[in-house]
Amino acid sequence: MSTEPAPGALLGDSDPYRRVESPLVIVISGPSGVGKDATLKKMKELGYPFHFVVTATTRPKRDNEVDGVDYFFMGVGDFAHLIEQGELLEYAVVYGQYKGIPKQQVREALASGKDVIMRIDVQGAATMRRIMPEAVFVFLIAESEGALVKRLMERKTETPENLKIRIATAREELKRMTEFDYVVVNSECNLKDTASAIASIICAEKCRVKPRVVKL
Repeated sequence: MSTEPAPGALLGDSDPYRRVESPLVIVISGPSGVGKDATLKKMKELGYPFHFVVTATTRPKRDNEVDGVDYFFMGVGDFAHLIEQGELLEYAVVYGQYKGIPKQQVREALASGKDVIMRIDVQGAATMRRIMPEAVFVFLIAESEGALVKRLMERKTETPENLKIRIATAREELKRMTEFDYVVVNSECNLKDTASAIASIICAEKCRVKPRVVKL
């Protein structure tokens, strides 16, 4: 009769072959105009196997946006109902409009074992850090402040007064970069590199000795 210990027995709880990979929640944030939406769109086009959370908002739909794909566009009354039912992971008022993350799609994605990626403004990311500290927080920046201002101006979606507010807000939001786990430079015309950098961050997080376990 063999007295040798079973494989892994001497390793106890540190046995690498007993690791159970938990799904991650990745929060993509950054100032307005930095390219959060464009980055997620590129990741979808490249076929990354993540669940991309669709944010709910009360702001009007832009001509190039699709309801249920870019955002869930809804009235203030419907948004208020989600708040009353406790069905928003987080929500905030951004430039006079409400934005929030519906809980249900995050809950279902994590239950299925999928990593979840959500794009949130800097204010919302701070809230997420408090309620879900196990998430991975990535801050997107442009290659320079001048490049960011240029992008905001080229969007032509704001009045001159509102544009000034967005630029001033963006400068304040840049100061909060140190609250995040990672920073990724989203250079203009290099969305593929940005998407690849975020995918590499997720891959590295999967290799952590002490994995993040998200609780919702």
